[in-house]
This record gives sequence, structure tokens and C-alpha cells, in this order.
Amino acid sequence: MFYKTIDFSKYSSIKIGQPTEVLMIEKGDIIPTDRYLVGGANNLLVSPNPTPLMMLSKDFAFIEQDKDMLVIGAAMPTGRIVSYCKKNDIGDFEFCAKLPGTLGGMLAMNAGLKSYEIFNILHSIEIDGHWIEKKDIPYGYRYAELSGIATAAKFPIHKGFSQDLLDELLSLRNNQPHEPSAGSAFKNPANDYAGRLIEAVGLKGIKKGVMQWSEVHANFLVNLGGGTYEDAKYLLDLAKERVEAQFGITLQEEVKLL
Repeated sequence: MFYKTIDFSKYSSIKIGQPTEVLMIEKGDIIPTDRYLVGGANNLLVSPNPTPLMMLSKDFAFIEQDKDMLVIGAAMPTGRIVSYCKKNDIGDFEFCAKLPGTLGGMLAMNAGLKSYEIFNILHSIEIDGHWIEKKDIPYGYRYAELSGIATAAKFPIHKGFSQDLLDELLSLRNNQPHEPSAGSAFKNPANDYAGRLIEAVGLKGIKKGVMQWSEVHANFLVNLGGGTYEDAKYLLDLAKERVEAQFGITLQEEVKLL
């Protein structure tokens, strides 16, 4: 293992943070239990004083076929997974093109889009060096109890990559803002949508400094340039307070605050 300084104001998708020392984990290392694992930093909001951080090195960015299974390292970017599957005519992974980041991040939160979720196509996960089948992992909408660090996962291979499905899913990006963000800020409550609730309490388009609840999709907290953790946190808390007061619904962050 080794240390690497990562500037989260450039590395994170929301472009907030500062140069921070991150412990890089290599193959064969004993993974610490007192650090937070960072993937592609696509759903992270890094504070000025984050918890100690670590990241899987490129040793864990692999993809290979083992008989009827596709084995993917947790550090593998979703874009490279989709490219591999397209080249090898493997289906089921088209929706990953809509979800930036790494496989590890998708597994940790059971990432998905509409009716597609990573656990729907999962066979097993390597957690702390042991392979655990999906049936033995508690999971649900936007959560998974991994009980450790995921370093790889296996998926049954189903032939038939769908370019039509890929194009359909990519077109959904037209309904999302193009400014830097951490994706959906809040999970959708049961039988409702966080974006609808945020808009209903009058926050769509509202700014704090150069952070803003997007005018395109109210559940996206966007950085208009040089935004700060403090202003982002203020808008998150404001949305939770207003939705709770008006609707009696407690919004739960999908973005991770560190």
C-alpha cells in the first residue's frame, strides 16, 4: 500500500474538496478497518476535515471471463465495463452507462436506474477475501450490507448486448443537469420522488453561494463553479427541514458526506 494525494475539487464529480492524502490498497494488502473506501467519488461530498480515506489501486481494475461467469474488480470504472460487454456481446450491463463511478461504488449502494439494479444481475461478491453469494447479503433499494470491503464480483454471462437499450438509457441524461453534481442528492421516499418534494417546497433553482438546487432536476445539487462544502450542506439541510415540515417525510441522503 502507498499514499497518494488526491484533489477532490478536481477528482470528485461535484468538484468540492481539497488535496487529501488517501491510502491506496494493492493486491495482497490487509485492508484497514478505520478508513472510508472511496471509489470514483461520484456520490461524495468531502468536507474540509474528512474521515481517513482509502482507495483500491488499479490492481482491482480488471474484468475477465471465467467459464460462465464475468469476474469484475471493484475498482473497474462503469464505462469500461460497458465497453467490454459491448465488444464481447454480453448483456445486462447496459444500464451501467448511465451510472458513473466504479463497480465497488455500485455494489455498496446497490446502484440502479429505474427497474435496473446491480444486485438484479449479481451472483456473488468477494468481501474481505471471501466470496459471498447474493442470497447471503441483505440488500434493497439503494443499500447493501456488505459487512466489509468489496474487491470483486461475479455475474452470470448472458449473451446479447442491446445497443437499443443503451441508447434509450443514455437519452435519459437529457433530463439531468450538466453542471458538476454528486448525482441524486436524496433517495426517493416510498411511493414518491425526492425531486418532486424539493420542488414542492419551493427550492428548485434556489442558491446558496454558487451551489444550487438544479433548475433542470430538483434532486440534483449542482456546483456552478467554486462551490463549498458548507454551502452544499446548508442546502441539503434546508431541503430536509422543509420537506419534513410540509410533508412529514424524512429525506435520506443518497450522497455520502465525509
